[in-house]
Amino acid sequence: MRVTEALRRKSSTVVTISGDRSVRDLLALLGEHQIGAVVVSDDDARVDGIVSERDVVRHLHSGGDAILDGPVADIMTSEVHTCGPEATLDELMPLMTEHRVRHVPVVVDARLVGIVSIGDVVKHRISEMQAERDQLTDYITGGRMQT
Repeated sequence: MRVTEALRRKSSTVVTISGDRSVRDLLALLGEHQIGAVVVSDDDARVDGIVSERDVVRHLHSGGDAILDGPVADIMTSEVHTCGPEATLDELMPLMTEHRVRHVPVVVDARLVGIVSIGDVVKHRISEMQAERDQLTDYITGGRMQT
């Protein structure tokens, strides 16, 4: 399945936050939208960074709760792994695993158009496995193989 198809199956909204907003504001966004990461963008189009719950936890551990009033830019990841809409979810699996990322922004002509999460990838893989299981069951029990 291509990223573009995965994006069609979910909300097209990508939550962004400006790098100068506080980490407290970030936490409010994460909670409000029930998400695990937010793209950092000063213009809602360019990907300046990404910040996740993990980033907050790591910085709370090392810097204490003073980071909560600091800017998101101080804790964001600025080297962001992105993909295009024609990438496949199978191509994203090794990228996410190797770089230990759970969210990959989708970019077209340097503009943010969506985001794919590890949940999207897992959901797709489970659907594939279910279809394979159904085909094998059908084959073993003497039914026709579905294509």
